[in-house]
Amino acid sequence: MHPWNSTVGSASLKLMLKLLPRLFQRRILIEDSMKSKVASLFTALMALPPPDPQFVLRGTSAAVHTLYFSCGGSEPDIPLLYSGSESGFIHVWNLRTHRVDTALDGHGRKSVYCVETMGGKDRLLSQGRDQRICLWDLAEGRTSVTDSVFTEHVGFCRCSLLKVAQGRWLMAMAARSLEEIQILELPSKTSVCTLKPEVGAKLGMPMCLKLWQLSCGSQPVLLAGYEDGSVVLWNVSMGKALSQLVCHQEPVMSLDFDSEKAKGISGSSEKVLSIWSLNEQQNLQVYKTHELVNAGISDITIRPDKKILATAGWDHRIRIFGWKKLKPLAVLDYHTATVHCVSFSDHSNPRERLLAAGSKDQRISVWSIYAQT
Repeated sequence: MHPWNSTVGSASLKLMLKLLPRLFQRRILIEDSMKSKVASLFTALMALPPPDPQFVLRGTSAAVHTLYFSCGGSEPDIPLLYSGSESGFIHVWNLRTHRVDTALDGHGRKSVYCVETMGGKDRLLSQGRDQRICLWDLAEGRTSVTDSVFTEHVGFCRCSLLKVAQGRWLMAMAARSLEEIQILELPSKTSVCTLKPEVGAKLGMPMCLKLWQLSCGSQPVLLAGYEDGSVVLWNVSMGKALSQLVCHQEPVMSLDFDSEKAKGISGSSEKVLSIWSLNEQQNLQVYKTHELVNAGISDITIRPDKKILATAGWDHRIRIFGWKKLKPLAVLDYHTATVHCVSFSDHSNPRERLLAAGSKDQRISVWSIYAQT
């Protein structure tokens, strides 16, 4: 006989039916209580003020337009930070003393908008509004320009470097002709090719460049953001465009690319970040877009470990996103004017993973945020 058909079973069933509403009510109360606690915690977290910079570097006496970390100084655990300013000076910052170690003047007091080391802290490349790209020798205390390239380009498109062999680099730069990009080999300055859009393409000037290769020895490729809002993928060896994607309605101000995930991101003067991907057929495709609170992105950079990215905003703010899903993580509100540039240090020690931001307010903020992530 089934227990529900017995007297005891029937009584048990009646008791269970009587208690069920109470049990469900108690569960609802517990769930509501948990939801309330989670909501309170979220509200409390949102109410917390944004973190302060770890420290602030002052003394450029001009707007800061570019930043670059180098982890090869005399103190391996402390990276060097290079900055380029509107006054034409390049400052080499000691991040232990928070002071300038060296000030370099090689661009005729015209704004410097790109700095990058070449294989170590003693070889530096800089680009300025004087239409020159300078190569510096900083070994043993020297501060001399050893060579330079005259670009003849009047815009502010930063050049892009790619190491292709020991002591050999490719450099992409905007050329004299409006829509063209020139590829040189350094240090020989040999012309590799000139990338010319098809007749009638009307891309406008190149605004930002990113040279990369899938692996050491593979063919170099270039991503270029243009004045018409397009991103174009170029095969450097063949000198031809492989794919074009309209990502923005305004000029592309900055872009970065993750070759491991075959995914990139770009920003413009609009209130939108565009995320795009590259398929196996070398075609660019829109992956998703992200609406911003305020318009205008000066710079975008993905951290070397590919976990987070930072944007420099015209609204004076630095925004941090998770790279996997572009989840907003933090808004760093310190500067009082447009943030022109952001740069991550490439350091294996999480405690030394830093983010630097340079602004029109003449200050450089240095942050330790999501260092353990």
